Amino acid sequence: MFAIGLIKEGKTPNDNRVALTPSQCKWLQQHIPACTIKVQHSDTRCFTDNEYKQAGIELTDDLSACDILLGIKEVPIDMLIESKTYLFFSHTKKKQPYNKKLMHALVDKNITLIDYECLEHEDGQRIIGFGFFAGVVGAHNGVMAYGNRTGAFELGRVYKHKDYRELIHTYFGLRLPNIKIAVTGSGRVAHGILEIMNLMGVTEVEPDEYLERKFSYPVYVQLKGHDLYTHKELKTYKREHFHENPQQYRSRFLPFTRCTDILMNGIYWDVNYPRLFEKEDIDESFTIQTIADITDDMNGSIPVNLGDQTIEEPVYGINKKTFQKTEPYIHDSIDVMAVGNLPNELPRDASRYFGEQLLKYVLPDLLGKGSDIITRATILNKGKLTEAFMYMEDYARH
Repeated sequence: MFAIGLIKEGKTPNDNRVALTPSQCKWLQQHIPACTIKVQHSDTRCFTDNEYKQAGIELTDDLSACDILLGIKEVPIDMLIESKTYLFFSHTKKKQPYNKKLMHALVDKNITLIDYECLEHEDGQRIIGFGFFAGVVGAHNGVMAYGNRTGAFELGRVYKHKDYRELIHTYFGLRLPNIKIAVTGSGRVAHGILEIMNLMGVTEVEPDEYLERKFSYPVYVQLKGHDLYTHKELKTYKREHFHENPQQYRSRFLPFTRCTDILMNGIYWDVNYPRLFEKEDIDESFTIQTIADITDDMNGSIPVNLGDQTIEEPVYGINKKTFQKTEPYIHDSIDVMAVGNLPNELPRDASRYFGEQLLKYVLPDLLGKGSDIITRATILNKGKLTEAFMYMEDYARH
């Protein structure tokens, strides 16, 4: 008999998403008799306690009887229960300094940590995540910021709408000027961005057309790995070689900085990857006015990302000469939209999508005999680093 616990989110600022919706919990208990689910009381979840109760799910404050605990964001150290199996986004696999104490606590408490971010198919494709809705909200906010800057049109806030379906209705009648939008990436985030581009009536064009032509209507270009990077000597791009040897590559993005109005950034980035551009590339020929950095790595692929904003105030300005943070929408600045929890603006839709992937690809293996997918995503097994994550030994050690 397995007992799954849905934990109350404890990180500040509060996250209101959930790993499983009430209907998904109900389905799981009905179809896997050996599984019971307990939900920790919470007054901030996007699905209320009462909705879980109506679905026949037990509510409690104490999850110590559960074997597996599901969360979303990092669990505060004082909320960790010893010797349990946890699934959440730990933000530790890049040895992030701000979560070093969390890693130490996970080790000390003999916890088994399965990180959602590390759940991948054999080819490295991510299995689970909120990327699609991050792309949706980030794209909307990027276009909204450009409208606020130019006064050409007005878009409201995503979080003020009940759900995704209601949001879509706000695009009826929206007429964008003849802007050029560059979209980077090919994963779930990019798919979310493209969804909004198409709903807003923005036309896709090829990279060479985008660079060479002027248009009388709004257009976007999707730039994938081979469009963005090239080997410094061989002038080629091979995906696997790039991921194994990113330092041998340089960015090909610079020409796009000279004809783009809005940049929607949805590429994965690592410290060894080339940036899309550098601060010194921001000169008179640099036309980008608004950057929606949905990937949101501080000083990452976007060198003028100076850190997170909040959902309430998602945009800040960057002075083009000093690169200091300013108020948004100032003439001699670039506007940056950078928020770490964008899917929180559509929490019910994002949670439903997330839970579907969890039910299809993760929980059957987790509740059964396990799988290579689960093994590859297990950073800690009873407080000890697994073989694939031994590179984190110095990070995990006190």
